[in-house]
Amino acid sequence: MLQSKAAVADGNGHFSIQNITVAAPQGDEVLVEIKAAGVCHTDWDSQSWGKPLVMGHEGAGIVKKVGNRVKSLQVGDKVMLNWAIPCYECFQCQEGNQHICERNSAVTAGNRLSEGHATFSSTTYNDVPIERAFSLGTMSEYTLVREAACVKMHVEMPFSSAAIVGCGVMTGYGSVVNAAKVKPGTSVVVLGTGGVGLNVIQGARIAGAGKIIAVDINPLRLEMAKEYGATHTVLAEKTDKGLVNASKVVKTMTDGRGADYAFECTAIPELGAAPLAMVRNAGMAVQVSGIEQEIVIDMNLFEWDKVYINPLYGKTRPQIDFPILQDLYAKGALILDKMVTRTYPLSDLSQAFADMHAGVNAKGVIVF
Repeated sequence: MLQSKAAVADGNGHFSIQNITVAAPQGDEVLVEIKAAGVCHTDWDSQSWGKPLVMGHEGAGIVKKVGNRVKSLQVGDKVMLNWAIPCYECFQCQEGNQHICERNSAVTAGNRLSEGHATFSSTTYNDVPIERAFSLGTMSEYTLVREAACVKMHVEMPFSSAAIVGCGVMTGYGSVVNAAKVKPGTSVVVLGTGGVGLNVIQGARIAGAGKIIAVDINPLRLEMAKEYGATHTVLAEKTDKGLVNASKVVKTMTDGRGADYAFECTAIPELGAAPLAMVRNAGMAVQVSGIEQEIVIDMNLFEWDKVYINPLYGKTRPQIDFPILQDLYAKGALILDKMVTRTYPLSDLSQAFADMHAGVNAKGVIVF
């Protein structure tokens, strides 16, 4: 048994830094010493999920021990972690939809936060078993995960940069490349330039989009968007309902038709239909941010032949896509180091959350 300092949510909107106990890995489990953990809005929300849990779903670290059924990893390997853990055997995995595995995904398994093959009695808090968020719980000095949650790092990069790949980076890049399949020379609009939006922008740049238009209400974020590949920017107004006025500006930038693709990255339910107003007839609107509330959509926005998709996590196949992202980073195409605006010790998690809500960071990361 190993003692580990961790951020523990109480399920009622609060967290505290506590000592937990982590057992030795069994079967296909891997003990990872976490070196860095990304700070995400989902982590903030996890405080209010109605149950105690070890927080964190973005992370990278070093393999310390492996179970007797682990085949692809050994002690000392550097790994980045993936929260949508595939089983490789169910219908969806066989279809190539590893991100919505029917056995392990927190989404397809009825929003179970930490289901699957891991033995949760192996992580305890005050001698009581405690779940790890999304079967990871990366805001902890050590975590016990399945082998399938680990992707080996084959290029040199800081752990702080590796940690953020497994959520916002993959979601943004994958929504462009895997889901929308953006074509070279096309026009792309990105609504919202937070962490996910910036990765949509650089995904579009990597895909060869000819015109990348960033839309936000924060001029500082728009300046940041240019660093990641935005060719044009539109400063929207908070009072612009459905971004109707912003859509008119976008159309003037795209020969009066609208863009070929538009990506919603704001997580604001009222803007769920906004990308439809940005695209041309037969264009594609992509809802990236995971809006789950009921919204009202004017069906006229679909005219004519417009396509609206709602992909999860960039349709990632972790053992394929994460190495691609590593290679893109190695050759300088994927910006990660600059995206980590600030790092924090675990004891400063409250400040990391405050900075996230204030929008001062492209991405904040906890380092151990």
